[in-house]
Amino acid sequence: MKVTIIGAGKTGRGFLARLIKEGGAKISFIDKDDELVKSLNEAGKYRIRFFSDREDMEISGYTASTWENADISDSDFILVSVGGGNLEDVGHSLRGLMTKDRVYTVITAENSSDPAKKLSETIGLDNARVSESTVFCTTTDSGLDISSENYPYLQCNADLLGGFDPGVSGIRPIAGFGDFLKRKLYTYNAASCVIAYIGYVKGYSDYADAANDMEILTLLDKNYDVTDKVLCEVFGYSWADQVEFSMLSREKFTSRAIKDTVARNGRDPLRKLASGERIMGPMRLIYSCGKNPDVLIKTAACALLYKGEGEDKWEEAKKKLGIPGIMSSVMGLSPDEDLYKRILAEYERIKKYGL
Repeated sequence: MKVTIIGAGKTGRGFLARLIKEGGAKISFIDKDDELVKSLNEAGKYRIRFFSDREDMEISGYTASTWENADISDSDFILVSVGGGNLEDVGHSLRGLMTKDRVYTVITAENSSDPAKKLSETIGLDNARVSESTVFCTTTDSGLDISSENYPYLQCNADLLGGFDPGVSGIRPIAGFGDFLKRKLYTYNAASCVIAYIGYVKGYSDYADAANDMEILTLLDKNYDVTDKVLCEVFGYSWADQVEFSMLSREKFTSRAIKDTVARNGRDPLRKLASGERIMGPMRLIYSCGKNPDVLIKTAACALLYKGEGEDKWEEAKKKLGIPGIMSSVMGLSPDEDLYKRILAEYERIKKYGL
């Protein structure tokens, strides 16, 4: 088996190539960066070092080329990790390489909006099926070598694969991918907000410091527990699978090897507090199932207190609407709702007395 990876950047080299190597397939890189391709070919290998205690992995035996001499004729499938803004260029280049005598399977590895749709429309061929995935794995680079999480999977949209099986254990086609993205939003993104906004109120700037604060960690685990139970109840996930999903995010957020900030994770509260988003979405779901979303209520209250550099839209909205107006028009809450009353009371309490 041979897999082409378009985009030999951090995700391509450090995450996708690892999954392909672990699956026993050959790797072919395509990248527009002449110097990067030259370096890969001259070195013939590079190392992946893990944030965890996993042993280093060497990636070797690959080929690397620019678009000028790229060849996808013997690729079983293609992975694309180039950044959402570069998909159109990649689509045009792929169209020029694709022949009519076979079906091509392409999977985007982008955390951007509708990547499969954008790439498919640009390629514009009936014999190119394009799926999408979401990337959880954090990677950093130092020269060719990569430092990476040991995240085990690339979950992709099975509904867009037309029955195609990638044949690589780390690449998991997921039916009902829209529900999976909601699962990610309610598990990963909600947990990130718990750490960021409560961490902000507690005075943290370093994200890992906030995540390892014992009070925040206790709240985080409490929220994981109730969220896991509700997602299994509503969407039918197995308990073991959902707990693994949650614990992978916990491992990521608490890792001191990953350098991150409270400000980066807390930015744009206007979007993150929106109805159906990562705080209000799971809060309403938990509440509708008769369980207590008290951690997310505290998180929402802390988010309402958030101030950050460059948050002009957020400050303007608070000045124009006030906190009650934010809760009504942004968060989608009615003043007579129990959740509205509980969030407002928690906001006033924390504002006056702190956590």
